[in-house]
Amino acid sequence: MTEPSPPGVSVPVLEAFLRDALPELLAGPLRVELLPGGRSNLTYLLTDGIGRWVLRRPPLGHVLATAHDMDREFRVLRALHPSEVPVPEPVVRAGKEVLGAPFYVMTFSDGQILREREQLEAFDSEAAAQLADALVDVLARLHHTDPAAVGLSALGHPDGYLEHQLRRWGRQLDSSRSRDLPGLTALGERLSRRVPDPGASAIVHGDYRLDNLVIEPDGRQVAAVLDWEMATLGDPLTDLASTVVWWEGMSGLDSPVAAVPGNVPGFPSSEVLVESYARLSGRDLSALPWYLGFAFYKIAAIFEGIHYRAQRGLTVGEGFDRLGTVVPALVERGHAALADGAGLLPGRSGELR
Repeated sequence: MTEPSPPGVSVPVLEAFLRDALPELLAGPLRVELLPGGRSNLTYLLTDGIGRWVLRRPPLGHVLATAHDMDREFRVLRALHPSEVPVPEPVVRAGKEVLGAPFYVMTFSDGQILREREQLEAFDSEAAAQLADALVDVLARLHHTDPAAVGLSALGHPDGYLEHQLRRWGRQLDSSRSRDLPGLTALGERLSRRVPDPGASAIVHGDYRLDNLVIEPDGRQVAAVLDWEMATLGDPLTDLASTVVWWEGMSGLDSPVAAVPGNVPGFPSSEVLVESYARLSGRDLSALPWYLGFAFYKIAAIFEGIHYRAQRGLTVGEGFDRLGTVVPALVERGHAALADGAGLLPGRSGELR
């Protein structure tokens, strides 16, 4: 009996495509499983009983322009795979003519994705510190990678990157507006009035955080960086700020996306990450409060887009209905970041410092 296809993928159609495009890939019948955790693009595990691969495609319905770019993600993986930045090897990509949406397939990276608090609580303080070091080391390696040397010099236009980002996420909010959020609009306006002078541009991941990494089975090294659909050339401090917000800035919000490492006993604080990045990168971090305010704004815009789709029954998986309730707190913390850069992150109790 044929197993039912998961939402977003027709297994018979996908299997026929793979056998035609890559005749040597599959040794047996294809099985497809929707993986948990993906709240932007959908992620599936493919297997023929011997090998394993991963398929990525955009969400169902109301796809925000440029926010789910499969071609971009495939291109970045292909460029970075031979570099010092660990990424899965891309296998094949296709347009929407196969599954009704563009997608790509990459190799499966063996290891663990640290998404649950119980996983983090298994780390002692030494292992947690090593994991934090590995997280920042890979980020610094990415930002030191010469785009031209890996064939990514045309990935984006770094001039005016921050202004462009503010306009982009403002448009995304406008296209996903289902309720009145004046504080979020005001945060975007405050950010626009205080855009810092950027330093040297770099390859930017766009959503760099612990649960977008595959961690080696020993728990202390990065096996692969995932989720490159927002990668571009731009200001690398946007990556650092995103990392900091996901590491500690989500404390006390009960976000269903991932556990908060900086809120787990034994894990270093976000200040340790910032100090490590400053040492490895040599960049001026004096404007970091603005970037943290922007990170809260961007995450709020993404959550609002998911909230919009969840209201219309266009999300697949659990926890989507809870993201909308987190947005007001993200907005508040974004304003706090701009008002007081030294006290912008929640402490380990979940209260604002």
